[in-house]
Amino acid sequence: MYKRVLVATDGSELSGRAVAAAIDLAVLTGADLVSINVAHLQAYSTFEGAMVLNQREIESAQEQANLAAQRLVDSVTSLAAAKGVRRTQAIVVKSNQVGESIIATAKSEQCDLIVMASHGRRSFARLLMGSETLHVLTHSHIPVLVLR
Repeated sequence: MYKRVLVATDGSELSGRAVAAAIDLAVLTGADLVSINVAHLQAYSTFEGAMVLNQREIESAQEQANLAAQRLVDSVTSLAAAKGVRRTQAIVVKSNQVGESIIATAKSEQCDLIVMASHGRRSFARLLMGSETLHVLTHSHIPVLVLR
């Protein structure tokens, strides 16, 4: 049924449930599993209260974000391998456009399903915070499985 399943994770409990479902689906269908996390890029003119962060602090924060993202996707692939997924891949994309990065990665990795969680925010909260899941749903040409 599916050959390559991409699962997007941000480390939250809700996304952990999406990871578990994607792993189960990959085991059931014999699919490969691609785990992705989008590490946000640090701004170069960041203010911490009234203090301007210097270049070294910004680069350090970016490196820590990248390492945390890599550990997250590596843990997903380790869990998938332990549950019997035959081939796994861990990808960290550095971007502030989460939805677009997920879609582009699914396309470049030739995935035939994207699995994501949805926080289920409504009305004003969704307007303020945005919805990466909604963006992927409305812009992806690859099927998307959303778990709430």
